[in-house]
Amino acid sequence: MDRIPILRMGPFLLVTIQVDMHDKLALTLQDDLTSRISDVGARGVLIDISSLEIVDSFIGRTLANIASMSRVLDAETVVVGMQPAVAITLVELGMSLPGIRTALNVELGMEYLRQNTIVEGSGDGWDGSED
Repeated sequence: MDRIPILRMGPFLLVTIQVDMHDKLALTLQDDLTSRISDVGARGVLIDISSLEIVDSFIGRTLANIASMSRVLDAETVVVGMQPAVAITLVELGMSLPGIRTALNVELGMEYLRQNTIVEGSGDGWDGSED
């Protein structure tokens, strides 16, 4: 797989990683995601890593970079579905993942984004325009 799909859900982008991440794929995701945020004016990004059993320091830094780039583009990042072993590894590596919010699952992550992002236009935070 050359790319990880990025799905648009209203003002948010959903990324579900279903394959083992390698460095090149992580960098491709970073580039694709920042382009997509800019193209559609996304206000939030939800990254589901529930299928990842291993996150090394490079992947951890890439997730942190994605969150930083998203923030610069005015979008919040939430990572969901982190397995306990991944959390333990990240802590043992000394990685704090600045700028990344976490939630247990996709539902809680989307609820966080709905409550914590402001979108111009309607009161619900989304202007209703589509691609």
